[in-house]
Amino acid sequence: MGDDEFVDRLSTARGRPADLAARQLVTFRGAEQGLLGELGMTALQAWQRLSESQDRGRGRVEVAILFTDLVGFSSWALEAGDKQAIALLRQFSEAVEPPIASNRGEVVKRLGDGLMAAFWDSDSAVEAALATQERMETIEVEGYDPQLRTGIHLGRPRKLGDDYFGVDVNIAARLAEAAKPGEILVSGVVLENLDDEAIVAEQRHFRARGAPGDLTAHAVRQR
Repeated sequence: MGDDEFVDRLSTARGRPADLAARQLVTFRGAEQGLLGELGMTALQAWQRLSESQDRGRGRVEVAILFTDLVGFSSWALEAGDKQAIALLRQFSEAVEPPIASNRGEVVKRLGDGLMAAFWDSDSAVEAALATQERMETIEVEGYDPQLRTGIHLGRPRKLGDDYFGVDVNIAARLAEAAKPGEILVSGVVLENLDDEAIVAEQRHFRARGAPGDLTAHAVRQR
């Protein structure tokens, strides 16, 4: 459900109805812990998703959402065993998280063999992804050379606690799923907002359920 601290670290927007409701709910939960409080938070989350579908619950600040995961990790981990899998995940974390932090990003949540992160802008997200790909090239565990697939989308997702929700988040996740091993796949709006002239882009066919029909995807790399 997210944290009980409703402080948006990337946004300065305040006073929106959903945020005010969330603060009131947190106050209420302070006195009424347990199932009742959890049901209230669930209802609030459902309300925000409904608002998103009607384009009334979107955030006011643009955020670049990044998803990344290790290709083929689950199959490899079953054969390699827990010890090697944990060793690889530790190296994965050490490779991915420093570039996110150095590019003013924030790890929103860890997803086993992947993660979701948020950035101020497209350039920061893409630079972090490129740096991560380079750092991953030095990792090898028991004959397994891990490769990342990454998806990035720029939009106005809704923030609830320390998490983000909405169609913009879903698009970033779908881009990551569609990326090839070792590929960084970004939406057209990310590409349009890139200032780095050293980035080379190649358009990819992309369709995702619930995504805008005019959405385009592009594989990006350093020139």
